Amino acid sequence: MNNLQRDLARAQWRTSSYSGSGDQCVEVAALPDGLCAVRDSKDPSGPALILSAEGWRALLGTARTA
Repeated sequence: MNNLQRDLARAQWRTSSYSGSGDQCVEVAALPDGLCAVRDSKDPSGPALILSAEGWRALLGTARTA
């Protein structure tokens, strides 16, 4: 298991306050080194998108204008 996998296994996930009900849930977790992980709450063992702080800000900015 590499460091990133270890960090994801220990991550404290929280549901986004902007998630809808039912099938629209997104979870986020802060990781070491300023990284952020995003995953689908319906598939917690599935893949996670790992973003830098800059990438997270860009994703949020895009989501706000969509």
